[in-house]
Amino acid sequence: MREDVATLAGGCFWCLEAVYDQVKGVRTVESGYTGGHAERPTYEAVCSGRTGHAEAVRVSFDPDVVNYRELLEIFFVIHDPTTMNRQGHDVGTQYRSAIFYHSPEQKRIAEEVITSLTRDHVYSNPIVTELVAADTWHEAEPYHQEYFARNPFQGYCTAVVGPKVAKFRKLFTSRLKS
Repeated sequence: MREDVATLAGGCFWCLEAVYDQVKGVRTVESGYTGGHAERPTYEAVCSGRTGHAEAVRVSFDPDVVNYRELLEIFFVIHDPTTMNRQGHDVGTQYRSAIFYHSPEQKRIAEEVITSLTRDHVYSNPIVTELVAADTWHEAEPYHQEYFARNPFQGYCTAVVGPKVAKFRKLFTSRLKS
């Protein structure tokens, strides 16, 4: 059984985790921080915008069931890749759109997906998603892991996370875990 890893940032990590947890072929999804300079970032420090980290998810997946390109196709549907350092009301560099690639092949695939979306005019504004090499991963605090699954009726979850999960479920029915 093969395993690969994707690291993605697209706003609040609760949204991405809630979606990728439901993708067939995804083994684990972990919320955390990457792309910054602090040695031991905490949620409070990352939210301040001073550490340079993005809220992100690390997705472990079986590439024989779901490939990296498919994960990116989902990524570009469940967040707005055209807003710089912002997703909805979440504003700051910690909410930036970014793909942290783990290999030259992942970088190439990400570039191809972005080029295709741009060529096909999928978005009316330019895609601003950063494409950078993966660096140090910092797991988020335990209370952030599986947040939506544990708190589906919390205000942010009902207003923001739930609609993203519903959009994913509607558009990617064939990729849902049974």
